[in-house]
Amino acid sequence: MTPQEIHDYKMRWVPGYSVRLHSDLTDTGKAWCRRNLERHEWSFTAWTHVYEHTFHFEKESSAIKFKTEFDFFADQERI
Repeated sequence: MTPQEIHDYKMRWVPGYSVRLHSDLTDTGKAWCRRNLERHEWSFTAWTHVYEHTFHFEKESSAIKFKTEFDFFADQERI
């Protein structure tokens, strides 16, 4: 897929299934997504809250696997 096709495809499903991740693990989260998913299956939004970024997934199963991988640091209770 070209970058334009990826963008257009994502616009059809974003926000999809979201998982919030602690900002210290951003690079690790992106690396996990690159290893386990195709580029059109996930998206990333920076600084959605204090010390927090949000990853968006096309499929619920991908969001569950991601959240399980990062366990304590995913979807933490907001202060």
